[in-house]
Amino acid sequence: MIFQRALRRELISTAGAVFTTLFTITITIMLIRILGQAAGGKVASQDVFALIGFSSLNYLPIILSLTSFVSVLLVVSRSYQDSEMVVWFASGLSLSKWIKPVLSFGLPIVVLTATLSFMVTPWANRQSAEFKERFQKREDVAKVSPGRFQESSSSDRVFFVEGVSGDATRVRNVFVNTVRNGQNSVVVANEGSIEIDKQGDKFLVLHDGRRYDGAPNQPQFRLMEFERYSVLVSQQSQALNGDLSARALPTRTLLANMNSFNRGELLWRMSLPIMGLLLMLLAIPLSFVNPRGGRSANLMTALVLFVVYSNMISVFQAAVARNRMSLLLASWPIHLLVILAIAALFLWRSKMNSRYHPLVVFASIRRIYFRGRKVVP
Repeated sequence: MIFQRALRRELISTAGAVFTTLFTITITIMLIRILGQAAGGKVASQDVFALIGFSSLNYLPIILSLTSFVSVLLVVSRSYQDSEMVVWFASGLSLSKWIKPVLSFGLPIVVLTATLSFMVTPWANRQSAEFKERFQKREDVAKVSPGRFQESSSSDRVFFVEGVSGDATRVRNVFVNTVRNGQNSVVVANEGSIEIDKQGDKFLVLHDGRRYDGAPNQPQFRLMEFERYSVLVSQQSQALNGDLSARALPTRTLLANMNSFNRGELLWRMSLPIMGLLLMLLAIPLSFVNPRGGRSANLMTALVLFVVYSNMISVFQAAVARNRMSLLLASWPIHLLVILAIAALFLWRSKMNSRYHPLVVFASIRRIYFRGRKVVP
């Protein structure tokens, strides 16, 4: 009991450090990517932190699975490194006795991973898509940042404003360049405002400006001065649809509409908690290290196995989504392979002191060979 409490405390402290490191790296990468999107006018600058939060929720199941895997690996490897496992085996205890304390530490993480995978992650994907769609459906002027040129959603108009008011409905020193049917129209005005007519269409109403009409590379052009000029910005707004892909659908919707893409997404959501559980069990026998050596080789092996495992799940998911494999057939082969690997490694480690272990047999043959040649190995 004392051992289990001490092990649980060590696992929790190690998991906290590993999770902090992985989460910080993930947040940094997402921050750079989303800030680039905001600078390019693809998302609103005020939505950056919300989008980072939604993206972090999307990656949390993977981070938690990797955190539990690496934590168990580091703790058990430290026990080998400090020769604590020698005392453990000398006391007549087997390596399988580590399963219970590791599961008591890891099962809450598996439950949290399943909750995130089945409920939270689809919600986060829907919210992120709605934020981006809401920004895309805003009027073109509202998306303009002062001091930079911005292309309209229809790609036939370029806006430039020197300043925008706090409510984003009034702009100052406006430049609008419109290209349509081979004709170029340039409008400049001192100020403008957003107005909505009875049909719900949005207009940019400019005051005290000029309009220049002409064709490119032609000397003829027409100049008009106006006190009030209206430019159609967008037609009546439509309701937000959000992300309708399988990644953003609730689990109950996936079960109600079992098309190929929904089956593939359901396979991914089911596989994440199973992967987290099996990786923790795999880490116990995989943690063996020579006390005289280092632990870096084990850690690199574990990371490679994690990448291979998750990528194989993605391969099966793609096969289901393309109707090349049924959901039932794709849901068990990779996990069964990992279970067999766990059983084989446990058997391998538990029989290391046996006279019939392959390493012991190989060492005996080697001694006999060198003794026959009268050479000290």
